[in-house]
This record gives sequence, structure tokens and C-alpha cells, in this order.
Amino acid sequence: MTTYLTSYDPSNGEPIGSVPVSTGEQITEAIVAAHSAAIAWQRLKIDERVKVLESSYAKLLPETDRLAELLSREMGKDIRRATGELGWVVHGGPHSAQSAGEALQSRKLGDCTRLEYHPLGVVAVISPWNYPLAMAGNLIVPALVAGNGVVFKPSEETPLIAREFVALLNQVLPPNLLQIIHGDGEQGKALVEGNVNMIAFTGSQAVGREIMARAASRLKRLVMELGGNDPMIVMRDADIERAARFAVASSFENAGQMCISTERIYVDETIAERFENRVAELAASYRVGPWNMAGVNIGPIINAEQHRKIVGHIRDAEAKGARVLLGGSEQPQRYIHPTVICDMTPDMLLEQEETFGPVVAISRYADIGEAIQRANASDYGLGAVVFGGTEAEAVADRLEAGMIGINQGVGGSGDAPWVGAKQSGFGFHGSPDGHRQFAQVRVVSCSSA
Repeated sequence: MTTYLTSYDPSNGEPIGSVPVSTGEQITEAIVAAHSAAIAWQRLKIDERVKVLESSYAKLLPETDRLAELLSREMGKDIRRATGELGWVVHGGPHSAQSAGEALQSRKLGDCTRLEYHPLGVVAVISPWNYPLAMAGNLIVPALVAGNGVVFKPSEETPLIAREFVALLNQVLPPNLLQIIHGDGEQGKALVEGNVNMIAFTGSQAVGREIMARAASRLKRLVMELGGNDPMIVMRDADIERAARFAVASSFENAGQMCISTERIYVDETIAERFENRVAELAASYRVGPWNMAGVNIGPIINAEQHRKIVGHIRDAEAKGARVLLGGSEQPQRYIHPTVICDMTPDMLLEQEETFGPVVAISRYADIGEAIQRANASDYGLGAVVFGGTEAEAVADRLEAGMIGINQGVGGSGDAPWVGAKQSGFGFHGSPDGHRQFAQVRVVSCSSA
């Protein structure tokens, strides 16, 4: 008997479609088929694989509007943001393929040694719901360019958009090379424990630890991005307006459901009141509502469990003495109104854990060393931001994060890697070095005599 996974519109809880849940046998069959398809695929030259990927991504372009609407309905982000994600995917996918193709070419070392990059076999890609196409593509593209087969498990929250994405790519890709399976954690476990050679995962620390444990028996390759609790330091000589605008935009982007959202802000006490008031003014201008409502900045929270977590963090802060400048713990079902909380302390959940919602949490500091210590006092280390003047770079150098922004956001430009420090990352993707993690490096040497 077939079991179905239903996808719901998070703005109203209405079902919008379903997919069959993959059985253990079907997952095994998908892995076997991907291994078989990869044999012919890896015989192609890298440049030929890149051209196939470019042609497959071209199938997305005529479908952009339809896909953006489905993405909005299924994930909850407003249509402007969904269209933006589609635009990045349509154009970023081919660029990533080209970059990976260049990175994976053989390289000479001296007169008689070369580095070669060979396929691993089959890569299991497990992606999150908050950017269901962008995050998936970031992992699928380099895996395929490297000559691997891919078995892709999207989040159970966004199976419909993932199904459409794969179906369009598969109009061009060789049969069975890119497989998709559906389900929740049980299907994810079966995939990780199956005959795959590498697991590329984006998601929570808890799931990342479980994947690592399950992969350990066969020492499977891992690339994992495991979320963040990103700090921001605002120094006394910072541009307050610029810093406040960034703080609000970063904390509220995608309803705060973004791994590099600013979650903890430490502001110099001499400018704190002006900064806090400006943040509250800017936050008050944000509008909450469903994806198809004009002027919406903050969409619904993905599900009831995540909504309860955010409200729980706000209530915890209120109970421990926080000042609420905007919003608070009384929130409507499915949504979180823009919330600004001051006087955050180290014992609050807002400081200790990833909230993943539209909440700005602020704390004042008297000494920059204190701010740096609190910014670093976390298992997370994905991103960090400093706003300030002449000493901002020196402060940035002391922060423990994989990506750091000085008077701007994180992420870099060009082919910068997407990389986390501490427990926010294990390996990384993007950039030539990131692309090479999806291949086996082989050193070939010969006698010059």
C-alpha cells in the first residue's frame, strides 16, 4: 500500500499536493540505478558534462513564473523572494557548473606529476526547506559535474517544488543519473545507510550529528552545513543608520528562516539607545501576510513546531527580564510579527540557540572584549558581522566564524566558498576547493627518464 506525503500551504494550512513516500526498496533501487547511470556519465569529458548541465538548467527558464508561484505556496516566502530564488537558480546553476568544470580539470605539478579528480560514485544530497531550489542546486551541480550520480532527498516540507525541479532537469540529463526520493527522517536514514559514497547535507546540527554517526561505519565522505546563530557587533563609531538597516533586513529576511540571519546583536552602550530605537522604527514598517498579499515582507513560519520554538524563545527572554520594543510572545497562529528584544543576556535561549524567526535580539556592552567573547561563545560559527570604523577589521579578525562581513553581510563575492566554522560546518561547498570535495583526488606520477 502506497503512503503519501502531503504538502501544505504554511499560510493557511491547506493541502496543495502530495507525493508518494519512497519505500526502503525504492531507495535501494534508486541508488543502484544512479550507480549504473554514472558509469557512462563519467566517461564523458568534464566539458561535455558541463554542457549537459547548462542545457538541463535552460529547461527551468520558461517555467520560472510557475515554479515561483509553487515555491511561494509551498514554502511561504512572498512571490518577489521566490522569483529571486528562481532567478538565482536559473543563472547560478550554469555558472556553478562552469566553475566546477574548471576546478575539476587535471593539473600538472612539476614535470612528471599531475592531480586528477575522479568521480566518487553516488552522492546523497539532502537539502532544507527554506531555500529548496538554491540549496539543492548548490550540492547537486558540483556532484554531477564531478561525474557522480545523485540521489536527492528534499525536505518533507517542500517536496512539490523539488519534484518539478528534478523533472525539468531530467528532460536533458541521462536517465537515472539524478534520482529523487521522498519522505521524512526515516527515508533520510535509509539513504545515508545505503550504498552511497558521499553525503552532502544542509540542515540542523542535530540531524548532522546523526548523519555523521550513521556514515561512520563505512567512512563515507561528508559535506555538511549545519546552521548558525550569527552575531553582529555594532561599535561606537559605526554608521548607526546603516547598521540598523542591515540588522533588520538580515534578521527578517525569509521571515528569519535563513541560516545566515543575524540572530544576536551586541551594541556599544554609548550608541545603544539610538540604535535600538532605529531598529524598532524600521522593524515596525514590515508587513506580515501570505505570499500573494501585496507589500508583504514577512511570510508565515514553515510549520507549527517551528512557530512554537520561536514563541518559546521570546517567552523565555521575557521571563528573564528582556525589554520588548516591538512584538512579543503573543503571536498569531502561523505567523510571527516583527519582534525587537533588548537586554538579551547569556542565559536566554535567544543567545544560546538558533531561533530561525523574525526576531532582533540586542544586548549592550561596555567593553569590546566582552562583545567578542559573547559573540564567540557558541557552538555555531557560520557567519558574523561587524559594523564600525577604523578598528572594525581588527575585531573581525578575532571572531570565530567561517564567513565574516565588515560593514556588510557575509557570503563574499565571485566564487567564494560557503563555509562554516566550529559546529556550523563539516567541509564546505562553492569555490574551486569546495567543488573538488565532490571528487576523489588522484596523484599520478611518472618517471622523467
